[in-house]
Amino acid sequence: MTEPGTDNDDMVWPEELRLQDQGRRLSVAFSNGEIHVLDAEYLRVESPSAEVQGHGPGQKVCVAGKADAAIIRIDPVGNYAVRLTFDDMHSTGIYSWDYLLKLGRERESIWSAYIERLEREGKSRHR
Repeated sequence: MTEPGTDNDDMVWPEELRLQDQGRRLSVAFSNGEIHVLDAEYLRVESPSAEVQGHGPGQKVCVAGKADAAIIRIDPVGNYAVRLTFDDMHSTGIYSWDYLLKLGRERESIWSAYIERLEREGKSRHR
């Protein structure tokens, strides 16, 4: 995505972010009409933080036990992202608008890969 005010016709910006179900879901409405409702668990386990993604290829951590995750705070980061704080106090991920859009559009494949990895590693979504 590009900066607001440029001549790019492909800009997609969030128009509204709204917590639902006591922070268990985040609804993101984008300027192109797409609305994605993302579970807090999904956002937590796919956090863009180095703690989850690692510092290089192949270092992603499979985060388990977050089935009951909730978002307790949303803070803007410039005009390009938000920082989400979860009830386990994880708050180091910066969720860019592009990343939120990707998580919404590719949710089925990303979530399936996560569930498969949990199973392979003998982990559970529940504590």
